[in-house]
Amino acid sequence: MAPSAFTLVNMLCGFSSIRAGVAGHYDLAAVLIGVAVVFDIADGAVARAVGAITPFGLQFDSLADLISFGVAPAMLLWTWSLHDLGLVGWALACFWLTCAAFRLGRFNVTIDPLADKRYFIGLPSPGAAGLVLASVFAFDGNFDGWHRWGPAALAIVPAALMASSFRFTSFRWLASPRRDRIWVTVLAVVVLGIGFATVPAATGLAVAYIYVALCPLGWVTAPLRRRWFGDDAVAPPRRRVASVFLPAPEANG
Repeated sequence: MAPSAFTLVNMLCGFSSIRAGVAGHYDLAAVLIGVAVVFDIADGAVARAVGAITPFGLQFDSLADLISFGVAPAMLLWTWSLHDLGLVGWALACFWLTCAAFRLGRFNVTIDPLADKRYFIGLPSPGAAGLVLASVFAFDGNFDGWHRWGPAALAIVPAALMASSFRFTSFRWLASPRRDRIWVTVLAVVVLGIGFATVPAATGLAVAYIYVALCPLGWVTAPLRRRWFGDDAVAPPRRRVASVFLPAPEANG
């Protein structure tokens, strides 16, 4: 029950963000999405800590994420800046929602107990939403000339990465650390807390964009990391993932 309570707060923050964005309170809408991200991380950590990972919890979490990181960021992008592009801007907001739904649906219908938990397949929807809320804080949304296509890129690139098969670091070990690594989590929380308290816009931009940049950086540095630290330092090869609804193909012979 406790993890689902965190999931519920996540969903309600996303829903409230939509209302704030429509009313023109863009910073508040971004903050509410940020709070939803925190509770989304917390519900998974709590579920693992108390051993309460259930099929209901997984489905409820994805439904909440679709509201908080699919509908809410799409509406925030539209009300904040994309409306200036007219029908094209609305199509881009719809593209974001479509990719978020695809990302979450793909996660729900695939099972891979042997998958490397250090990585997500596709940009996680909270990470994509983080790019939106960080950008809303940093810029006022009034773009002229070719700059008005910046929000269009902000809608297209993270959305496409959500639907992609690129692997992104999960950082689950930070949310659910081992006893000998708790100090790393504490240090990260302190550093981020100081950053958001003093320079929130810059901190948000740094966290959001650096996280996305880790994907191509990891691909470029993979050969060196494999040579220096061994095979465990890089993501294992991808393999076909079984569907929850479709039976796995039988092996020949």
